[in-house]
Amino acid sequence: MSDARLPEELLTAAADGDHSAWTGLEDRFGQRMWSVARACGLNEADTADAVQGAWLRLLEHLHSIRDPASVGAWLATAARREALQIKRKGMGNHPYLCLPEGGPIDPDPASAVLEADEGRLLWQAVSDLHEPCRTLLRLMATVPDAGTHQMAVRLGVPVGSVGPTRLRCLQKLRTRISLEEAVP
Repeated sequence: MSDARLPEELLTAAADGDHSAWTGLEDRFGQRMWSVARACGLNEADTADAVQGAWLRLLEHLHSIRDPASVGAWLATAARREALQIKRKGMGNHPYLCLPEGGPIDPDPASAVLEADEGRLLWQAVSDLHEPCRTLLRLMATVPDAGTHQMAVRLGVPVGSVGPTRLRCLQKLRTRISLEEAVP
């Protein structure tokens, strides 16, 4: 069962030594931190180090966070910074960015154009789908750590129908993309 307290309440309680508040923070924001660090292209061990480093930063700054209600965003930023620091140490001082796709920017302009075109075609295929597929797939892409309950609320459907709907929508998207690729 997840902790129903607000993020700022969890942060205050954690600062006061409430172990359940720390658990609540981890339950609420841990997956997001892992996703952010993983998006920097780190392996599992380095991702774990980045997330652990972000939790350590929180411990060090418990009493100085300006907007306790935004502790989730603070943790995601801390995880991204830790991941970038780990990545820089492992790859020299190349200016890599953390991307949702999970990799460094390709310095080849032709590759960048092709990837942008593929992304445009993918999002066009998603936009051509009917509801609830269009919203569900956008939600999956933009909020990857959204739980089934959150998706069900956003879509206005029962929790038990999210999984089967997701499978049907992904199959529709695959079919649409396959048909578009087959057309010369």
